[in-house]
Amino acid sequence: MNPIIETLTGMDGLSDQVVAMDLLISAKSGVRNYAMAVTESGTPEIKEMLTRHLVEALDMHEQISAYMVEKGWYHAWDTNEQISLDLNNINTALNLPTL
Repeated sequence: MNPIIETLTGMDGLSDQVVAMDLLISAKSGVRNYAMAVTESGTPEIKEMLTRHLVEALDMHEQISAYMVEKGWYHAWDTNEQISLDLNNINTALNLPTL
């Protein structure tokens, strides 16, 4: 999004947060899919390869989570704080001007 429009609409910073959350959700999905695939693998070679990919996906998830926690965008261990942040983001999105 254009930086000027982001500032005018109050979305500056929120765009990065939205992208990071989308990436985190995708990483969680990847972890879940690799874990399922490992349990369904038919040969030791495939199981070993999928396990390596699972470990890499877990590492990526950890890095994304740590980044978001550092930025104050993710409060996995404080449900009330996360709900408050989510409600604030919802209100920001609902108050965006329509074009």
